[in-house]
Amino acid sequence: MTHRSLKQIIPALETSDGAGVRIKRSIGQRQSVRLDPFLMLDEFGSAEAADYIAGFPSHPHRGFETVTYMIEGHMLHEDHLGNRGDLRNGGVQWMTAGRGIIHSEMPQQEEGVMRGFQLWLNLPAAEKMTEAGYRDIQSEEIPEIAFEGGMVKLIAGTLMVGDQAHRGAVPDRSTQPVYADIHLASGASLTLPVPETHNGMLYLYEGDAHLGDAGLQRSAASILGDGDQISVRAGNTGARLLLIAGKPIGEPVVQYGPFVMNTREEIEQTLQDYRDGRLTV
Repeated sequence: MTHRSLKQIIPALETSDGAGVRIKRSIGQRQSVRLDPFLMLDEFGSAEAADYIAGFPSHPHRGFETVTYMIEGHMLHEDHLGNRGDLRNGGVQWMTAGRGIIHSEMPQQEEGVMRGFQLWLNLPAAEKMTEAGYRDIQSEEIPEIAFEGGMVKLIAGTLMVGDQAHRGAVPDRSTQPVYADIHLASGASLTLPVPETHNGMLYLYEGDAHLGDAGLQRSAASILGDGDQISVRAGNTGARLLLIAGKPIGEPVVQYGPFVMNTREEIEQTLQDYRDGRLTV
């Protein structure tokens, strides 16, 4: 077993998206800042309604998947397929844009904290024009794996915790993503296998923690080096961090806003489809 070290730190930059929602963006802050198969990672979190109340009115996507993890708050998803899903504390919205989807994500609260993450996961060329789909995963459907000194909430993938393998709520994507929310008590540590075939990152969003001897920076994508396992240790305040890993696709990426394809010609066709009302046909 080879421990993965800290290869690169990508601090999240404050920006806004949708109708003015304040976010912190690490992966995807520029199109050159990606980690195949991941296109973007946004952190949102505020107790000020003005930072999130305008939400994300109706907008299109094609060619990838979005994974929204709501740690605290209430958002309503609606799309052109007639799907309607409430995203509440601890829940996940897993949406496959495929050949095209038009959807909205709007806050269902006028005050209080809204806090969570949105991850964009690329699709290989063979899957970019699949039918759009949507899955609303409630908090109680997501496995919570307890260990001495903490807990792992396993959103996607298969993960060996201790001597037992666990399957997440979403186990079967072609890029074999692993998406876990790790909670560590003060001074607690955890060693987890991460496939050497996968690109991976950690994202510390609460407390303080180390990967091996390297301190993790808060609100930053900490890119993992080569290896097949990680060892993380919390500091005096404990820690909460995401582990995100996936098998690289290794194909060209051409992105134009909410559309992600493999060639410029496919992007031009996508724009024409959207103008002609055929994006979702």
